[in-house]
Amino acid sequence: MSKSADKPKKQLKKKPQRTLKERRGEKRAAKKVGSGSLLSANG
Repeated sequence: MSKSADKPKKQLKKKPQRTLKERRGEKRAAKKVGSGSLLSANG
């Protein structure tokens, strides 16, 4: 059971890191697309 509790904890820690990476990717994509519709959606 200890291993089961360790898995969700690691996933929870990975979630915030993923959003940060996605945010960077969205910022880059916004610049490529034209930083208009993407920036508005991010709002």
